[in-house]
Amino acid sequence: MFRRVVAQARKELTQIMRDRLALALALVLPLFLLLLLSNAISLTVNDLPLIVQDLDSSTVSRSYIDAFRASVTFRVVSWPADRQPESALQAGAARAVLIIPPHFSRDLARGEKANVQLLIDATDANTAKLVSGYAGQITRAYVEQNTGATAVAMVNPQVRLWFNPGRISQKFYAPGIFVLGISMFPPLLASLAMAKEGEQKTILQVYVSSISAHEFVLGKILAFTIIALAEGLLSLTALLTVFGLRLTGDPTPLIVATILYAFCVASFGTMVGAAIPNQAAAIQAVALGGFLLVFLLSGLIFPVENIPVGLRWISNLIWGRYYIVIVRDALLQGGGWPAMWFNVLMIAIIGAVFYVLAWRVLRPMQVKA
Repeated sequence: MFRRVVAQARKELTQIMRDRLALALALVLPLFLLLLLSNAISLTVNDLPLIVQDLDSSTVSRSYIDAFRASVTFRVVSWPADRQPESALQAGAARAVLIIPPHFSRDLARGEKANVQLLIDATDANTAKLVSGYAGQITRAYVEQNTGATAVAMVNPQVRLWFNPGRISQKFYAPGIFVLGISMFPPLLASLAMAKEGEQKTILQVYVSSISAHEFVLGKILAFTIIALAEGLLSLTALLTVFGLRLTGDPTPLIVATILYAFCVASFGTMVGAAIPNQAAAIQAVALGGFLLVFLLSGLIFPVENIPVGLRWISNLIWGRYYIVIVRDALLQGGGWPAMWFNVLMIAIIGAVFYVLAWRVLRPMQVKA
């Protein structure tokens, strides 16, 4: 049995090696996707245009404005004094407007409450929340440094950031894009190879041969598991070199999970190709499961907890959700087996389900000797 499985896998790998386009699809495109999306996706806010209307025109108010200028989040831009600052938001000239009222410096000198107004373009709700938070941090830091007062009288928190103290977005998103690449391309190739067998009727040669459904499916899965592992090795090298990540803690959960995940995505592609003997339709099915669901419902961009309750249960069935957690843990947190065993188990279970479904599609068509 094992020899026929290896022979089937060797045949698939030989076909891919002869097809340079398929080889590029398997190895080069995932690296391009990793480099492109990891640098393009960022939820941090930098260089936001800010208009300031200083009605106090004092040394203290100018010092307060300089605190915003010193921040990498804001970029103070000019605006005609005879025009309403709100119109800058409508014109798209600024994303926020800071209005400093008269007697700002006098109120601070007396120890009284000095109110400033911040108008924020909330078209993008997430950016608006970040702008509001950053402006609040700058204001609290300015008050503490210049008046000696603390923003909170009873509690003074000391915040320490762990695992990613620089809050670099690439260190969070790059592992997710790494998982997305493995979730897309190996199952796409597997589904095309399997659907091509049915579309060109070469699958009939398998039906009349002595090879069993188990051997045929395992041979297909083995070939594309090897491709997924090769892609994963190249992409992991990019994570460790280009993005400055490193393995933390015990690497064995990542190693075991990567092997199981390669088997899982290869089984998914084989199952799709076996169930849909049409290459165009198979591509659409893999695009839905291997890309769209993993991209939206796995926690790659936003936490799973932020997904609406009516859709959140679907994420429990998304294989990429569990692998993303494992990769981020291995490269950022280092929780190891105590924290990751359940995710590894779920990948194994989902991969086994895909394999069984692919086998069941082909099993009734086998001619018994």
